[in-house]
Amino acid sequence: MPAKLIEDILKARVYDVALETPLEKAYKLSARLGNDVLLKREDLQPVFSFKLRGAYNKIRQLAPRQRANGIIAASAGNHAQGVALSCKKLGIKSNIFMPKTTPKIKVDSVRALGAKVTLVGDSYDEANLNAKEYARKNQMAFIPPYDDKQVIAGQGTIAMEILRQADGMPDAIFVPVGGGGLIAGVAAYVKYLNPKTKIIGVEPTDAPSLHHALKAGKRVTLKQVGIFTDGAAVRQIGKEPFVIARKYVDEVVLVSIDEICAAIKDIFDDTRAITEPAGALAVAGLKKYISRTKIKHKNMVAIQSGANINFDRLRHVAERAEIGEKKEIVFAATIDERPGSFKRFCGILGKRQITEFNYRYFDARRAHIFVGVELGEHDNHVKIFEPLRKAKIKVINLTDNEMAKQHVRYMVGGHPPPITDEILYRFEFPERPGALLDFLAGIGSKWNISLFHYRNHGAAYGRALVGVQVPPNERAAFEKYLDELAFTYQRETDNPAYNLFLA
Repeated sequence: MPAKLIEDILKARVYDVALETPLEKAYKLSARLGNDVLLKREDLQPVFSFKLRGAYNKIRQLAPRQRANGIIAASAGNHAQGVALSCKKLGIKSNIFMPKTTPKIKVDSVRALGAKVTLVGDSYDEANLNAKEYARKNQMAFIPPYDDKQVIAGQGTIAMEILRQADGMPDAIFVPVGGGGLIAGVAAYVKYLNPKTKIIGVEPTDAPSLHHALKAGKRVTLKQVGIFTDGAAVRQIGKEPFVIARKYVDEVVLVSIDEICAAIKDIFDDTRAITEPAGALAVAGLKKYISRTKIKHKNMVAIQSGANINFDRLRHVAERAEIGEKKEIVFAATIDERPGSFKRFCGILGKRQITEFNYRYFDARRAHIFVGVELGEHDNHVKIFEPLRKAKIKVINLTDNEMAKQHVRYMVGGHPPPITDEILYRFEFPERPGALLDFLAGIGSKWNISLFHYRNHGAAYGRALVGVQVPPNERAAFEKYLDELAFTYQRETDNPAYNLFLA
């Protein structure tokens, strides 16, 4: 397969519509990390994503009879725009099935490129099933987003450009991974020409489909995936990409939401470009890999894969970037409820900058506070916590506590009177009309909702923290009800932030 795939990459017809994007040095990142860091700027494509290459290459090679009835695709964003622009260029009608939860900006972008948009279902999986069925019934060509040899070949042209543009062979190329089409094309081409160059995939910690598949030696289906890095939120790696990846990918690095946000900021600092979360995956993985291996003076390439981000999401990115860069720590502290306690607390912290402080009276003896502190160059949580603990101040590190960062920091307001049988859950709700009402109506008719906090950052899903009064003998029925709702949820009753600030 490699020789045939290399031939397909070399023959790929992508430049009728796609650009040969630059390979730019990230000077600030390079200086900070002690390596030459090069960014492959796929965010500069006409649709702000690499997806255009694979979509056009696939459609361009269809026979006239296959194009005759038009093109069908399913996507929540980048693939949709790639297909729409490709069809516009070739004069083919297209119909893109998108989840109802797709942000309006992406729907409008696809329509502006001349495609018909059909909104169906709450997830990509639902849209995909409907698109395939529609294609079958109407004898239309279905264009998959990644699990196709010609799509992979189109994405592989990025590797061809990198090796031509780089000053010498890269020591490693970091590739974002969703369904696997991009890393398959890049890995096959690069390893064919230079087996010594490492191909390193990067996935979010909450969507590790390739990581788990390589570990298991076979494709696995994730029970659920996180939604922040929506461009890489795929439950199962593609069949064709996995065959290639298990042979040519050296390893997969997993990165957190905070690390992705920090990488978005790093890219902005070097290029003044704002990437989508999936577009910054490779830089986040590169940073983590260098930190772990301590390597120096190497040539490292990161594929900056896309820039289709809603403006509303930037507040969340900015909020989490400092934590991801290890420049901020958030924690809970319990101080005495008496005059001068806060002043004493600040005195122990010294001249460190307090970035966040939430306080509320707890009882006559104690107060719980939620604190954010800026870390100095050689600072860490141990240096902050040790003097506080010596002063008999109880502290709990919340820097990696997702519930605390998403919800609790906005809810610190004192404790309610005693509430019996309260349990706490964190949910992800599809952003479509009626979803929240349906959830509240279902639970509220059977159990009492005692706490509710909802946030959305311009994504397809909003996040809610919900407290519900459920007697112990009804909890099995309650969780069965949640499973039937099919919303992603996580139990949080034992979360220390809940017990400190909300319980």
